[in-house]
Amino acid sequence: MEWEAAALVLSVRPYGEGSALVHLFSEEHGVSHGMARGGASRRQASLWQTGNLVMARWRARLADQLGTLTAEPVQCVAGRILDAPLQLEMVSSACALVDGALPQGEPHPELFMRLVRLLTLISVAPDPAPMGAYLRWESQLLAGLGYGLDLSDCAVTGSREDLAYVSPRSGHAVSQKGAGEWRDRLLPMPALMMSEAEDGTPEDWKNGLALTGHFLSRWVFGVRHQPLPAARERLVDYVQRLQVAPPDKAGDSTQ
Repeated sequence: MEWEAAALVLSVRPYGEGSALVHLFSEEHGVSHGMARGGASRRQASLWQTGNLVMARWRARLADQLGTLTAEPVQCVAGRILDAPLQLEMVSSACALVDGALPQGEPHPELFMRLVRLLTLISVAPDPAPMGAYLRWESQLLAGLGYGLDLSDCAVTGSREDLAYVSPRSGHAVSQKGAGEWRDRLLPMPALMMSEAEDGTPEDWKNGLALTGHFLSRWVFGVRHQPLPAARERLVDYVQRLQVAPPDKAGDSTQ
């Protein structure tokens, strides 16, 4: 079996002597695993980087075998944001979520295109970091997996105005008025979750990550008895540091 397609590099780790085990995400073939011979070498290091878009060629005798991979670069995402630690964390988190959430070999063309658009946005216009777009993408990931949040109106009053919370049980929005005495048990919802014009503050990012993280953990990874990916937790830690230090200082603390 053999195929050739544009694919995103989701993860890379050493495999054997000088090779690499690569997880790819393509429009038609979903998440695929393959071995890149010489993939851990200095010559190929810039190609097999998380977030890169490549034209990949996958070959195997049978469809369920570990294939062999070769590729040519299309868009080098990682190389453009080497000096932008928050953006690097965003790329790593998004790729790790897809790698862990999607079954191998199951096509998700819409999710593929949305991830391509997100990574392109991060790499082409990295400053300021498009965290609002990233958080809306996590909400889209949930929807693409069949666990969409209902942020259209208030679960209590039916109002479409002043939506400020989400029920941790149902994923339905709740307004300030509808929250009442239960507001401390609800998840705060920053305005950026509903408006592409909003990019928010580090406080909004923290609340947004807590919101989508709750449902990713409960509905996607929890049912598999798995924690959220470590890369997603690193993004949360970085954003929390931004609340007490400017971006350059937060970046210095990761060195």
